[in-house]
Amino acid sequence: MIETTGTTRISDTALIFEGGGMRASLTSGMVVTLLNAGLDFDWVAGISAGASNAVNYLSGDARRARRSFVEFAADEQFGGLRYFARGQGMFNAEYIYQKAGGPEEALPFDWESFQSNPSDMRIIAFDAESGDEVVWSRKDTPHIDDLMVRVRASSTMPALMPPVHLDGHVYVDGAMGEDGGIALSQAQREGFEKFVIVLTQERSYRKVPQRFPAVYRSMFRRYPALGEALLTRWARYNETRERIFALEAEGKAHVFAPERMPVENGTRDLSRLAAAHRLGLSQSRRELPAMREFLGAETV
Repeated sequence: MIETTGTTRISDTALIFEGGGMRASLTSGMVVTLLNAGLDFDWVAGISAGASNAVNYLSGDARRARRSFVEFAADEQFGGLRYFARGQGMFNAEYIYQKAGGPEEALPFDWESFQSNPSDMRIIAFDAESGDEVVWSRKDTPHIDDLMVRVRASSTMPALMPPVHLDGHVYVDGAMGEDGGIALSQAQREGFEKFVIVLTQERSYRKVPQRFPAVYRSMFRRYPALGEALLTRWARYNETRERIFALEAEGKAHVFAPERMPVENGTRDLSRLAAAHRLGLSQSRRELPAMREFLGAETV
């Protein structure tokens, strides 16, 4: 931990954001709280919607963190059945990630601030053909387009959004990978033993198996590794959460888990999304003193 004017750099703890579509309207409140508190983590990972939270955090843009999962849902190009019928996805991912973030666009991304932040980043996606994870870092994103296409790939929900073709590979949502959508194993491989983990499901949540496996295998017959990953994700996800709560019990993790999650991954009702964000802000602010104590970054 290194203290600088107005900020505290956290070097010994990994910050991990789970995905969950529009449930990130709530966890974006944690992004805002961390930024306002001046807690700067040296290593930040995100998968799916968690990748958006991660890059918004690294750009230092609290306003964009909220807008990404609240106001932006009202944009007529955000998605819907019309876009799905055109093959653009229930969420219009090319627009959301690769166009709207440009200068003078609907949701501009502060690329200069992102670049000037010395913290490292990990974004994880899933190779639909090989069944392998891909882990991207800053060296893979020298330009804003390189970053945004990878955030899009990490966030591409199978069947609901077209896969991303990049560098000869076909990528979908990183939640299909080894930890089911929470980048714990990657952080551990890189030597971290302390973690702040931002979840998008309540503590009592347990994922259940898909009810019609033959349907999913047929749906993804072109990508059988993806079909199997989707069908087995529930087990990997539940096991990862068990590991997380065990680390918490050992004093090695501070876990933010929503006390109540009032929205679903596809929610677009602005009043519900705004209410979820307020819940996230309130809970993260209440938990901030305990997080500071865990990090050894108490205010004087």
